[in-house]
Amino acid sequence: MTDLERALAGDKNLIAATLCGATLRGADLTDATLYWADLRDADLRDANLAGANLAGANLAGANLAGANLDGADLTNATLDGATINQTEAA
Repeated sequence: MTDLERALAGDKNLIAATLCGATLRGADLTDATLYWADLRDADLRDANLAGANLAGANLAGANLAGANLDGADLTNATLDGATINQTEAA
C-alpha cells in the first residue's frame, strides 16, 4: 500500500496514474487532473476532491467517505463497490 498524502502537495497532474490501494486520506486534491487514473481500493476518506477531473477514473472499491466531491467531474468513472458518504455504490 502506498501513502501519498504528503507527496501530492505540489503537482496535481496525475493523468492515468496507477494508485491502486494508495492511502490519500485527507489529501488536498482540489482541481487535480486525475482522469483515467486507477484508484481502485484507494483510501480517499476526507480528501478534498473539489473541482477534480476524475472522468474515466477507476474508483472501484475506493473509500470516499467524507470526501469533498463538489464540482468534481465523475463522467464515465467506475464506482462499483466504492464507499461514498458511508454508503456503498452498486
